[in-house]
Amino acid sequence: MNKPTLIEKDIWLKPFESDIISQHERFKDKLDEIEQFSGSLKAFASMHHQYGLHQSSDGWIFREWAPNATSVFLTGDFTNWQLLDSFKLNRLEEGIWEIHLPPKAIKHGDKFKLHIFWEGGDGYRLPAYANRVIQDDTTLVYDAQVWAPSAHHVWTDQSFQPTSDMPIIYEAHIGMSSEEEKVTSFKAFTENTLPRIKELGYNTIQLMAIQEHPYYGSFGYHVSNFFAVSSRFGTPEELKQLIDTAHQMGLTVIMDIVHSHSVKNELEGLSLFDGKDDLYFYGGEKGQHPAWDSRCFNYEKREVLQFLLSNCMYWLEEYHFDGYRFDGVTSMLYHDHGLGKNFVEYADYFSGATDPHALTYLTLANHLIHHLKPSALTIAEEMSGYPGIAGEIEAGGIGFDYRLSMGIPDFWIKLIKEQADENWNVAQIYHELSQHRVEEKTISYAESHDQALVGDKTIIFRLADKDMYEKMSIHTPSIIIDRAIALHKMIRLITLGTSPGGYLNFMGNEFGHPEWIDFPREGNNNSYHYARRQWSLADHPDLKYQYLQAFDKKMIQLVRATNFMASPNYKHLDREEDQVLAFSRGEYLFVFNFSPDRSYTDYGIPASAGKYELVLCTDEPAFGGFDRVDKSYMYYSQQLPLDAKQHQLLLYLPARTGSVFEKKHIRSVH
Repeated sequence: MNKPTLIEKDIWLKPFESDIISQHERFKDKLDEIEQFSGSLKAFASMHHQYGLHQSSDGWIFREWAPNATSVFLTGDFTNWQLLDSFKLNRLEEGIWEIHLPPKAIKHGDKFKLHIFWEGGDGYRLPAYANRVIQDDTTLVYDAQVWAPSAHHVWTDQSFQPTSDMPIIYEAHIGMSSEEEKVTSFKAFTENTLPRIKELGYNTIQLMAIQEHPYYGSFGYHVSNFFAVSSRFGTPEELKQLIDTAHQMGLTVIMDIVHSHSVKNELEGLSLFDGKDDLYFYGGEKGQHPAWDSRCFNYEKREVLQFLLSNCMYWLEEYHFDGYRFDGVTSMLYHDHGLGKNFVEYADYFSGATDPHALTYLTLANHLIHHLKPSALTIAEEMSGYPGIAGEIEAGGIGFDYRLSMGIPDFWIKLIKEQADENWNVAQIYHELSQHRVEEKTISYAESHDQALVGDKTIIFRLADKDMYEKMSIHTPSIIIDRAIALHKMIRLITLGTSPGGYLNFMGNEFGHPEWIDFPREGNNNSYHYARRQWSLADHPDLKYQYLQAFDKKMIQLVRATNFMASPNYKHLDREEDQVLAFSRGEYLFVFNFSPDRSYTDYGIPASAGKYELVLCTDEPAFGGFDRVDKSYMYYSQQLPLDAKQHQLLLYLPARTGSVFEKKHIRSVH
């Protein structure tokens, strides 16, 4: 390729131009190789149509890739779990095994497994491309299940257009979406939670834990069966109905997809599938993730690329997902998984530090996803700041649409923990929230599910602590709760207001959910008490949670109605001694006073000439504020005494408040 435009946008990448060009050429070479092998990338990524169990014109056909196997049997309800010669697979070329079965040999609902033999051993395995896996309630053993229902879901979302710009994301977990102490279903989420998300104003839902995972407490990140919907939430048809309903509501639906690692489980997963440890994964120590106790994919292998790329295609095609948030991208990028590493200079990203095969896979995945669905949304959970991760492929990037801005929640935690309120530096806050690589868009967020897990604390918990349990009644005064509510709103407003791309909130955090997330486990007597969301707290008229929910709803409605995130940030003022910050996005002026005890009268904020209307203020009584600012007042800019070309707004800025002003056009009178 010619000089990548990625380098033109960032001259500090110039010493690593050859690395960037080489990586792009690897992608192009691999794409050429794939097209020569399969005819097209789409054909290459269609292995879910070839492998696994499928109905054919004359019955059933099943295929599996197991090159180290000496023999393979299908066994299940239909064989009374015996190994029968009539269900023995035939070996084809390149380690592919196949069997054709008559129509009545198996039926919908039958449980089955593979019994694979290899030199020196044998074992039960679940098919790699299994699209339905269920767990026995008594034995807790997993089986594949024949899934061919007579009634298929009929899609009604043909006219739906996903949100590709300005995603305002509601991160959600199906199982813990109910107030009841249980695993919630797709059906209940569709009926109860989707309307809440729609009412709050979010335009995108990010569904967690969709791929089957044996351990519920892994939050869905230790995947065993990559093509199977987690059966603990319901059936494939019920997930399809959920997505179809969301589309009818105008909601984009993306999925957490886990291609960074896989469970070590042999009976449920891919590890030692045909007796060897390097079938889907790197062999030996390289194939073991040192921090996650899981297996690492070998992205160099053709069959692994087919498996993962087919997985990308499958969820778009079969379930109409609108894109993905790729989990654990940093772990994929680096030979050392980025563990314990501070990325302080560009050399940390290059000079052999990265896995070129993982980079090639991610580029192929983005290329494929956007080819199959041009409106698809791809987000990288990437914390190292790798240059070009969210850059265009032809510019030398990896092709993600967005990168999660993972440093922001860490920044807020550090600030709350280590700095007294009166020492919060507004210049530092603005810098941390608005910085991003020039070629990329990012998703900003104050906290996600990570910060809500047991062992950590949500923002509201850090701010209010035990008073959350005692002082959230509207009839109970509390300066601790007043502070917590004020800062909770300000933190969210400034995080959203400075975002260069999109915004994310985890389910329940919009109203300051008071408890952490702790999935049932031996250490808590397998309790579901903390693996749920207490919506009634936000809906209760006598509790202050309603204020946070009302503010979040108004804030989201504002950004949706105005599209101010499409305009660049422009900082007007960051007066550290006063803790006052002002910046604009297009026609909207954001003003924050972070001082805990100083309110200012007639405070001059530089602004373009015109009149301004206050459209949102954290101090409104409906949001738990003290109603210190008059929303009915129209603000007119004034010329500066020493420079008539410069204008300012003279504002009353109460302590601990954030406000948004809209510039109104003044009509000429002739």
